[in-house]
Amino acid sequence: MTEPDPDRILFVTGRLAEPALRKVVDQLSQQLGCEAQIEVLPITVAALMHVDWVAQKLSVAEPFDRAVLPGWCQGELDRLRQQFGFPFERGPKDLFDLPEHFGKQAKAPVNLDAYSIDILAEINHAPRLADAEIMRLAQHFRASGADLIDLGCIPGETWSRVGEVTRLLVADGFRVSIDSFNQREVEESVAAGATLVLSCNSSNVEWASRLDVEFVAIPDAPFTLDSLQPTIDCLRAAGRTFRIDPIIEPIGFGFAASLARYIDARRRWPDLEMMMGIGNLTELTEVDSAGVNFILAALCEELRCHSVLTTEVINWARSSVREFDLARRLVHYSLQKKALPKHVDSSLVMLRDPKVHELGEQALAQLAGQIKDPNYRIFVERGEIHVMNRDGYWHGTDPYALFDQFRTAAPKPLDAAHAFYLGNELNKAATALTLGKQYTQDEALRWGFLTTEEVSALERRRHESIG
Repeated sequence: MTEPDPDRILFVTGRLAEPALRKVVDQLSQQLGCEAQIEVLPITVAALMHVDWVAQKLSVAEPFDRAVLPGWCQGELDRLRQQFGFPFERGPKDLFDLPEHFGKQAKAPVNLDAYSIDILAEINHAPRLADAEIMRLAQHFRASGADLIDLGCIPGETWSRVGEVTRLLVADGFRVSIDSFNQREVEESVAAGATLVLSCNSSNVEWASRLDVEFVAIPDAPFTLDSLQPTIDCLRAAGRTFRIDPIIEPIGFGFAASLARYIDARRRWPDLEMMMGIGNLTELTEVDSAGVNFILAALCEELRCHSVLTTEVINWARSSVREFDLARRLVHYSLQKKALPKHVDSSLVMLRDPKVHELGEQALAQLAGQIKDPNYRIFVERGEIHVMNRDGYWHGTDPYALFDQFRTAAPKPLDAAHAFYLGNELNKAATALTLGKQYTQDEALRWGFLTTEEVSALERRRHESIG
């Protein structure tokens, strides 16, 4: 039995991208076991291609199994399929992502819909807020992934409108919890539709256990679980549904010991539902909250702690609900599949990037020698910003100094629009240089799930003639 012929793949590019593409395609063809051919069309910047232009300029003597165009190429691909007799597709916008592009064709995308941890998002100091602000926050939390909206009351005060606000939320489809030890506040909120009460211990269990609602049972003294048992016994005797919260402590106030209590609690009460108030870490630790949320999600998943209480008060934790929503899905997938939470989803990689591509010193110098037009190309690699066009090649770490250098070398002054564009790009390049991020000219920097896409200058110039 003869082996089938390897796939024949055509890669279409422009002059400037040719050297880098050949390097990537040489490695890729070996990995895929395919025959690859590169066709260089008479255009400097491959990203400016349009299907109609490709149809006029591309000439092939024999058929291929598929053809890959630059990711920025615009137009209807079916025209090329009809003209040449084989399928065309857009590759990634960054040619260095071609291996991932082809790898994704061979495996199904990861499904991260499932999770096992509910998020209670607390509206802090709710009695101090207007109804409209409470509803705005609740809608924001729901859009971020929250399952319940927790009304955080103020100790020592009684919120006379807690019932009215609870009804407003319930009427809008929210599940509501009430965070209070005040009997009047709890009873009025429960009567209005709240389904969970935070919290219950020996100080309020006598009257609380008479309410037909779910409770969060906490120890009388956070440093010992023994004080939790009487509250558990009382709630069980009353036939109430409850979950326990051993109380996680802030760093510097018994954090490690409180983690041990969660493990001990799971051993003592293997069948009880458990909750963790993660705001004690995200709000009280001056560090970006995404990594903290992920580690706490992993801890909760392994301990079968099926609910967390969090909030977004301090600025560095302003996206905590969404962070934990992404984290709970990823850790659930990891445990279910017995796989590392790596190369699955990069939504929580925000400060830096999953990978950074570099052309290298030789390729940059070769590219600089090929440019025949006045358009500036900008790269970030090897600890510097690199700027080049037909008038020169400049590199360094100070974007202001670079701007002065290539502006001085220009045969005519930069117009305002071009100067603004270059300033914006150099600003992104400097940020990428500082953080070790991937910089790709005319594209937004990647900030994980916080990325805001931008309309590139290339797309803004689509209407201009292609030369």
